[in-house]
Amino acid sequence: METNQNTGAANEPVAPKKKSYTFVIILAVLLIVGGTWGYNKYNHGQHHEETDDAQIDADISPVIPRVAGYITEIRVKDNQMVHKGDTLIILDNRDQKIKLEQAEANLYASQGNLVVANATTNASQASGSTYIANVEVAEAQIEQAKVSVWRTTQDLVRYENLIKDHSITQQEYEQALAAKQTAERQLQVLISQKNAALRQAKAATSQTRATSSQTGVVNATIKARQADIDNAKLNLSYTVITAPTDGHVSKVNAQVGQYLQAGQSLFSIIANTQPWVVANMKETQLTKMKLGQNVKVHIDAYPDHVFEGKVASFSPATGARFALLPPDNASGNFVKVVQRLPVRIEFKESNDEFIRRLRPGMNVFVDVELD
Repeated sequence: METNQNTGAANEPVAPKKKSYTFVIILAVLLIVGGTWGYNKYNHGQHHEETDDAQIDADISPVIPRVAGYITEIRVKDNQMVHKGDTLIILDNRDQKIKLEQAEANLYASQGNLVVANATTNASQASGSTYIANVEVAEAQIEQAKVSVWRTTQDLVRYENLIKDHSITQQEYEQALAAKQTAERQLQVLISQKNAALRQAKAATSQTRATSSQTGVVNATIKARQADIDNAKLNLSYTVITAPTDGHVSKVNAQVGQYLQAGQSLFSIIANTQPWVVANMKETQLTKMKLGQNVKVHIDAYPDHVFEGKVASFSPATGARFALLPPDNASGNFVKVVQRLPVRIEFKESNDEFIRRLRPGMNVFVDVELD
């Protein structure tokens, strides 16, 4: 009897029952937690679009010299805060000063040529007036000569009738003939003088026109010389490179004595303006996205702070289209790749202390709340 009792006690499965209950409880908890997490994730995905392919962006102004020259002084350092108009770099300006002096000398020479041209024009006009007056005098004298010719002609006709009757002497007739011939020669001389005066007046008029045209050319030259002076002054002012806007200087890639070419990029100034977020969203995420939607912005540098933003604009093309070598699906083997479209997200708070700490290029996670 004792042997049967011991055998029955040994066959009782007490420990396995406790283990099975524990496993069921753990499995149930895991299923509940997993199901709850999955449901929340699914529900969140139906009303939100997320991406971690996003960065902080801001206005960046390049510092570029407009004239070539050697650097004589650098007045900024890396990461320095500057204001618009502050002097950054000074170039050697001796070449520009010489060009300015040359332009000023050319202007003075042109102004002297204008004085000479005006004097020549005035002299030509005075000569023309004199010749015109001579023509008028000659015309008056010609009228008098014509009267004298008419009178001597009439006297000769009367003397011809009288000499036929022997009423006058041959000497008197010859005197009348000589008087008529003298009057006619005087008339021819006056006509010649008038023609000469007319030619001189026409020549003076042509000279006046020529000198007037020359005056116009000199005036145009003066304007060109003045433009050269303005250009020289402008280039001289470009030897002092100033900050185009308020902001922080990036790494200054320049040294004293370095020769700079016009248009050479030196460094940049990160403008002291409101930054924004550029989120590269998949094209499949844009179905329900639209302007004005609220966005939660999480920045890796400040994980405990949530920024509020809104969708401001969509890029007119995908990021791949702006690449150096954009893809051409018409050539080679085609492999479909989901494209990403840059979306601009602007912060709602402009005076947030954390926003002032943001720097372009920081990594961002964005959560767009769909309507």
